[in-house]
Amino acid sequence: MFFASGKDNFGRLPVLTQGVFDISEFTTMEGESVTLYGNITVLGFYGRDPHSFQANAFNLTHKIYKKNREFQDFQFVFLMPNGSEASALKLKNELSEIVNTEQWKFAFGPPTAVVRVYNSLKSSYPLSEDLSTPFVFIIDKDGNLRGRDDDEDVGTLYGFDARDYAEINNKMSDDIKVILAEYRLALKKYKADREI
Repeated sequence: MFFASGKDNFGRLPVLTQGVFDISEFTTMEGESVTLYGNITVLGFYGRDPHSFQANAFNLTHKIYKKNREFQDFQFVFLMPNGSEASALKLKNELSEIVNTEQWKFAFGPPTAVVRVYNSLKSSYPLSEDLSTPFVFIIDKDGNLRGRDDDEDVGTLYGFDARDYAEINNKMSDDIKVILAEYRLALKKYKADREI
């Protein structure tokens, strides 16, 4: 019902940072390049031991990925430094037992590239020494970081703590709905304008 209404009666998800550094110098396990542009991306950083983020990945899979993976141009991308492929493969295999992971991409690149992309988010959260963080971020199709500028708990909410099941289930789930609806309405308006 949320998406069926033709009315635009919800707020837009604010842009917090424009022009996040693109991830085109990263490649997946399959050797494919990845990009933020043209996709709604949940972006994360799993560092040198991605498998240690198993609980976070399962929270995200159950509450966000499963519900939205059919949406065109929606993807999960987790950036890791080269050398962490074996740990990432172990995690991806475990995720594959519960869901089709086609839109869940583990991408690898130089450590300097991981830091460059992370710093371009301009968030308030630190990146750990092993190039990981429990926070995940919503990036729009234009490569902008979306989030909340009036969150009741923290003020500016740049990303979502995937360790916190309630935060993923409530805040992140709601914000994903908002940004997907925003693009659906834009597409609907574009088609209507074309028909005039």
